[in-house]
Amino acid sequence: MLKQNLQLKLSQKLSPQQIQLMKLIQLPTQAFEQRLKEEMVENPALETGKEDEYEKDEYDTTEDFDDYDDYDNERIDTDEINIDEYLSDDEIPGYKTQANNYSDDDEDRSMPFAASVSFHQSLIDQLNTFILSDEEREIAEFLVGSIDDMGYIRRSIPDIVDDMAFTQGIYTDEKTTENILHIIHQLEPSGVGARDLQECLLLQLKHKTPTSSIELAINILENQFDAFTKKHYDKLLQKYDISQEQLRNAIDEIERLNPKPGGAYESNSSKAVEHVVPDFAIKIVDGELELSLNGRNAPELHVSKDYQEMLQTYKDSRDKSNSQKDAVQFIKQKLDSAKWFIDAIRQRQETLYVTMNAIMHYQEEYFLDGDESKLRPMILKDIADTIGLDISTVSRVANSKYVETPYGTKLIKEFFSEAMKNDQGEDVSTIEIKKILETVIEDEDKRKPLPDDKLAEILKEKGYPIARRTIAKYREQLDIPVARMRKKI
Repeated sequence: MLKQNLQLKLSQKLSPQQIQLMKLIQLPTQAFEQRLKEEMVENPALETGKEDEYEKDEYDTTEDFDDYDDYDNERIDTDEINIDEYLSDDEIPGYKTQANNYSDDDEDRSMPFAASVSFHQSLIDQLNTFILSDEEREIAEFLVGSIDDMGYIRRSIPDIVDDMAFTQGIYTDEKTTENILHIIHQLEPSGVGARDLQECLLLQLKHKTPTSSIELAINILENQFDAFTKKHYDKLLQKYDISQEQLRNAIDEIERLNPKPGGAYESNSSKAVEHVVPDFAIKIVDGELELSLNGRNAPELHVSKDYQEMLQTYKDSRDKSNSQKDAVQFIKQKLDSAKWFIDAIRQRQETLYVTMNAIMHYQEEYFLDGDESKLRPMILKDIADTIGLDISTVSRVANSKYVETPYGTKLIKEFFSEAMKNDQGEDVSTIEIKKILETVIEDEDKRKPLPDDKLAEILKEKGYPIARRTIAKYREQLDIPVARMRKKI
């Protein structure tokens, strides 16, 4: 049964200009430059460079053609706008993970790159030094093609034999393929073509000139690999009835090996070399912090004089036909769009500068001497409240922008951290606690690494009462392994 009711709903909608501004704010310098180029192509009423004095007069589009006023020519209001409701993750481009920012005020230099041979091509070239039949060469080249970028063959011999038959018409058996694989194992870098880490390390050791330490290392990897990976050194000492020095020498031989033999060729891949050029720069001048915005974020733009004159010509014309009105509509739309874009860019500059300036002053002690322990607890709301903008706006600035400091180029979001109480009841940054934890672990006796509960006790003694599980979480965030895996003999 159908029912009819009246529902009153209050909602806030963003104008096209507001959405455009929010998208511009989240762009770092390079992505912003690309967006600017696209707008210049799409809108011929937008021009670069300084405008003449008479061009600066506001063009009037309200006379005679009021029916075509589709937009408001007001300053974009960004107050209380929740960007996340309008910008989905799908709209966030790749600049979130990579920044390659350039500007006209930077010196244009081309970086020469040496011509290089790819990893797989290097292996194929080395095969030319072996005397192989046509069938053996086809199998060898197929095996090389099965090697991943880290230097491993992750597939079983039976699978490779079947694949060669079905896809290449190469019919052979497992024994022949295994024999060819032994040839692959003789190629450089040593360890290439291994099917697992154990085989990779053994191949490299067996390529070395035999010594007592290398022979012991080979024996350990062949027969006690599990005990070695778990660092059960007491078990190894007892098993081989050797001194700690002998075991240490053998382990040193293993630790000098390359677990990813193909990794050395990663830099020769087709991937573009990425450079991070900061969106901001902070300098210390006469003991005071000085902030500047990358010049490429402040392009000189103006509305086309030709388009303004065209609009005036149409307005002065006595012809008020539909074709004339369509032309006026098109020109006015382009002029309005150009004006809105220029206004959005100006507000973007202001938003970026104001946000970074607030962050700089909030973390003034750190920026003056670079001591990370002086980073204050700071969340997005702290900055949003200071500058009177929405939290999501501050988030867009922090997540995608870099700042050059006297201590290196940093991602702005790294300056944000939660607060914890020390034993004095004072708020301290989690960054400070992680730094202290990292220092304690660096200074520990590696023969007896400190477990998490002991680390918690030490930090408590230093005035930071933290639970063991929190220590474990911070240790994992610092990419530090558990105590057993930090052990050295």
